[in-house]
Parts: sequence; C-alpha cells; structure tokens
Amino acid sequence: MTSQKDRFYDYIQGLQNQICSALETADGQAQFQEDLWDRKGGGGGRTRVIENGAVFEKGGVNISAVHGELPDSMKAYFKVKEGSFFACGLSLVIHPKNPMVPTVHANWRYFELYKDDGSLADAWFGGGQDLTPYYLYEEDATHFHRVCKTACDKHNASFYPKYKEACDRYFWNAHRDEARGVGGLFFDYLKQTDEQSLEQWYDFVTEVGNSFITAYVPIVEQRKNLSYTDEQREWQEIRRGRYVEFNLVHDKGTLFGLRTNGRIESILMSLPPHVQWQYNHSPKAGSDEDKLLQTLKEPRAWI
Repeated sequence: MTSQKDRFYDYIQGLQNQICSALETADGQAQFQEDLWDRKGGGGGRTRVIENGAVFEKGGVNISAVHGELPDSMKAYFKVKEGSFFACGLSLVIHPKNPMVPTVHANWRYFELYKDDGSLADAWFGGGQDLTPYYLYEEDATHFHRVCKTACDKHNASFYPKYKEACDRYFWNAHRDEARGVGGLFFDYLKQTDEQSLEQWYDFVTEVGNSFITAYVPIVEQRKNLSYTDEQREWQEIRRGRYVEFNLVHDKGTLFGLRTNGRIESILMSLPPHVQWQYNHSPKAGSDEDKLLQTLKEPRAWI
C-alpha cells in the first residue's frame, strides 16, 4: 500500500506538470525552465521558473520533498525536544507583466513528525490559494472565490467560510494594517480526528489543488491584452513592494524554508523582479488605485 507521503508527492508532481502547461499556454511565448536540486540533510526538489514572457514577467511552480532532523528553531516551534520530519509540497507564485492581471499564490503541503524511535508522532495537511490584484475587477475576485467555494462545498459546507476567514486573517500585512490581496483559502494543521480522516483531508486538499487552473487562468485570459500606462505599471511595482514585505516579514513558509536549510533560490523565487518603495506614497482620492486600497482595509465577502 502506498504511504500517504508518497501518494501526496506523486500527486504534486502531476499537478506541477498540469499547472506549468496551462500557464505556458496562457503566456504563448515563454516556457518554464527546470532546476533539480538536492538538500543538504535530506531530500530535494524540482524548481520550475518562467521569466520575461509575453504575459508572465516572473513566476515559479516548485515542488519539494525534504526530510531529516528538526533544527533547534523548529523543535522550539513544534514544542518537541527530539525528532525528525518529512515535508513535501507544491508552492507557486506568478507575477504578470500587465498590471491588470493579478498576482497569484498557492501552496499545498503535507508534513510528518516522527518520534525518536522513528514512529509517526503527528501528520497534517495545509495549503490554500489567494489572489493579489493591482487594479480591482470585482468580477475577477468573485470568480476566484466562487471556484474556491465550489471545491470546498464538495466536502463540507463549513469549509469555505472557515478557510476564507483564515485566509483574510493570515494574509494581513499587520505593519501596514491592510490585506495583501482579496484572499481565497488558507488552511493548516488538517489532522486526523474522529470526524475527519487523513484520507478525507487528502481528498479535500487535492480537490482545492485541482481547482487552481480554473480559478486563475480565465482571469489571465480576460485581462492579459488590456492596455496600461507607465503610471499604472509604476503602481503595480509599488504594490509589489507590499507583497515582498509580507513574504519576508510574516510568511510561515518562507520562515520554515530558511530555518530548515532550504534552497534559497527556491524560497525567494516568490519575489518579483521589479519593485518600488516610494516614500509616503498615497494615490489620489477616488482613483482606481485608491479604490483598491480602500478594499484592502477590511476583509470582504466576494460571494
């Protein structure tokens, strides 16, 4: 019988292929370049990066499976004295060239924690997907959330409102007092309980993973050929700065990668190539840029 960790790793390998193919088709010019790597201490991954395309300025769709002894910082985090771990997942961030096309992020992962004797101490799934627009098209946010809700509702009607709220709470730039984007889903520590088996959590997480292409690619197709000005491009780069701030200050995945001797190039793949930090920048009241900022001040129900 295939183990849960092998089954999930097989799944994310296939999902990586599907997502890369769909994004290459949407771009129509650039292709993903593949980089295989090994981690000192155990495991490795398959990084795929697309750059300087007709649609996508930079993006990565990465998978990894790493294992070994927990570093001291992670032992403290998990409140254990000894032990080893296994973690695998797919993580992606796509930064489009056109500011009318939103940035997107997604991650689906599985984690096992072991006792000193090698037996399983704990196991859980996590993940989600979220949308970060630079110009707000409400129908795009509604579409993205509708796809998320459809995936959740196939398993439990309580999942969408619960994980939508968790996403709004997690992707919050507390030092700016604003959301990173318009949200989506976020879930973590999906463990076996009397009500829900790990097998059922696997089915749910893979359902969400399978929904990603439907959630994002139609938005890309709708917006990729829209015209934009130099000023709108500048606004995109300013907002990308907020994205960088979140990933480097608050993001748990970045922190985990850095603390477990992860591959730096893959961890920081999420950072966009062109970013601006203008001092005390504030858009004109009532402008499209201001409309976005007002929306990000408080989580909103999109469906």
